Amino acid sequence: METIVPFDVARMLWGDAPPLFLLEILFRVLVIWLWTAGLLRWIGGRSISQLSLVEFLLVIALGSAVGDALFYPEVPLLHAMLVILMIVLLDKAVDLAIRRWQVAKRLIDGRPLEVIRDGRILCDGVSARALGTLELMEMLRLKEIANLGEIRAAYLEPSGELSLFRAQPARPGLQICPPVELTDLPPPDPKAGAVCVNCGQVLPQPQPHCPACNATDWTRPE
Repeated sequence: METIVPFDVARMLWGDAPPLFLLEILFRVLVIWLWTAGLLRWIGGRSISQLSLVEFLLVIALGSAVGDALFYPEVPLLHAMLVILMIVLLDKAVDLAIRRWQVAKRLIDGRPLEVIRDGRILCDGVSARALGTLELMEMLRLKEIANLGEIRAAYLEPSGELSLFRAQPARPGLQICPPVELTDLPPPDPKAGAVCVNCGQVLPQPQPHCPACNATDWTRPE
């Protein structure tokens, strides 16, 4: 077994390959870049937020195939180009299946999930996407929502985006701006009622446990 000398400058900078191999690396980069760019232009593409899980895995595989061929001398260019071509064809097939068949779209992309209804967070829908209610409130604030009472319905789309439908008019609800975790929330008001700090359920008066999410913290609806 070859002994490795720590901090060997020659090994770290150019290794054991002959100097001419640096030109080969430049040639490999040019060939693989042109091949990959041409294939990606052919298939088009969707933004990262629109990629399905299968397509995201294909992107990771594509990155590995491209990277290995750039500077590993034992990886032939034709082998790498064939792998890249097959990954791109698989992505094309997945995209075609999603557009043509609803069953394929549901299996690959998933379905939208209702996460808010009439100003109340549906905790089952949120937990199905491995989200917490505070994370959902953050997403709402990024869409300039200050109170859950402003929302009639909200859906978490397969792409991860949040689609909102506002209530007309807005109803009293949980104030989420400023964030509830940074605010000293006022106690419930017997005249105005109580709202659950976790899900936004509004009741005439606070309960030991929220009937919607089983939380115990209450504040005044705004």
